[in-house]
Amino acid sequence: MMEPKILITKPSADYELIDSGNEEKLERYGKYILRRPDPQALWNKTLPETDWKNVDAIFDADRKIWKKKNESMQNEWQISFDDIKLNIKPTAFKHTGVFPEQETNWQFIKAKVQSQKSKEPNVPIKVLNLFGYTGGATLAALSAGAEVTHVDGSKSAITWAKENAELSGLDKKPVRWIIDDARKFVMREIKRGGKYDGIIMDPPSFGRGGKGEIWKIETDFIKLLEECSKILSEKPLFFLINGYAAGYSSNAYYNALKPIVEKYGGEFEIGELTIEESKGGRLLPCGIFARWSKN
Repeated sequence: MMEPKILITKPSADYELIDSGNEEKLERYGKYILRRPDPQALWNKTLPETDWKNVDAIFDADRKIWKKKNESMQNEWQISFDDIKLNIKPTAFKHTGVFPEQETNWQFIKAKVQSQKSKEPNVPIKVLNLFGYTGGATLAALSAGAEVTHVDGSKSAITWAKENAELSGLDKKPVRWIIDDARKFVMREIKRGGKYDGIIMDPPSFGRGGKGEIWKIETDFIKLLEECSKILSEKPLFFLINGYAAGYSSNAYYNALKPIVEKYGGEFEIGELTIEESKGGRLLPCGIFARWSKN
């Protein structure tokens, strides 16, 4: 039986979860403080409402817009996680372009790539990032020395990821930016004989590819995993799956992933991704993960 872990993103110089509660969260991204909805925050807030009103912008869930309280606030700005720089641009979907809870997974990716590089410095490590969004995981792999193929069905997400690569000084590293449906890309890679040492995926519960392809996790997830098994190298390093709003347990992801990689040995980890409040110390649940890695 797998014992779930809780991975924690702690406050840092450029990011902190200041407070949460009553289905909202109060965060600092660099020099700006943002207030936005979060249905996971079912408890009461720690800080008084005066603190919650003292923000640079608040997301209006009814109108689906950000309301600036600080008129001098920029529309976009940069923050850093370790050596990765990311462009923050609050969107109409209440997102900011970065998921801070992924910091622990970025550290995992970097550690696996760096460890292998220390053993075989001249052997390329190829990583595939499916549903890559704005590229945090891609940048982590690139900064550690991997060659990365970044796939997303959204042209705007790919553009944003490229901006982040340039900000991080990684745009000249070996990376392919692919605007495509994840399953279609993997099917073509099977035909071409493409192989990867690491695979990362962050599948949504529902989505559309660049040409309107429908993605439904309940019907497409297992098929994608089985297809990915055909493009793993002979000695893969890791396989990482993230989950957000699909409503599944991390054990469900583990049960799906296990038959794909268990023949390689190694170890599995499953659990929750969380962010620790800087004031109250509570953990805000932000998603689930299942990951396998070679010892």
